[in-house]
Amino acid sequence: MFLKDTVNRTRPAVFLDRDGTINVDVKYLSRLEDLRFIPGAARAMARLRDGGYSLVVVTNQSAVARGLMTEADLGEIHRELRRQLRDAGAEVDGVYYCPHHPDYGRPPYRQVCVCRKPNPGLLRRAALELGLDLEASYMVGDSLTDLQAGWNAGCGVVLVLTGCGTETHREADADILDRIDYIAGDLSEAADWIVGRRV
Repeated sequence: MFLKDTVNRTRPAVFLDRDGTINVDVKYLSRLEDLRFIPGAARAMARLRDGGYSLVVVTNQSAVARGLMTEADLGEIHRELRRQLRDAGAEVDGVYYCPHHPDYGRPPYRQVCVCRKPNPGLLRRAALELGLDLEASYMVGDSLTDLQAGWNAGCGVVLVLTGCGTETHREADADILDRIDYIAGDLSEAADWIVGRRV
């Protein structure tokens, strides 16, 4: 389940969780009027793009399985997300989402799938579709499942302390903390660190 542009590049990417990383997490975002960017997020994504990274949004959207919205509703939100990011100079190469949940809804939405984070299916599909180098890429998110998806795909991982990131950091054990490449206050700080690594 994805929206993508017809691009074919072999380059590193920054995979970004959506809610709590790019936009304010309102729990099951289902209305366009509730789409609000975290301050500095769009500029941070433009900096990443200028730094040579593809930008790919990877997001669990079980609101579809739960019957809170349709895939058409979700598509409208993602088109608006992409429009606003494009206007900010942060063109997104793809938006990949998982509408499934193992316990809610009816088939085909109620299922155990390979695309729901922490599984790496969304990242691997994006890499195949867009010609991305997973080992040179980063997964940025605010939850443990984001980090796990990055690790499972072979990417570096960055935890942001927006959204539920502070809680994720507080609850992480020493082994998890040791595996995180960088902990950033927000996406702006994450972008500075990632781009700085290429200099």
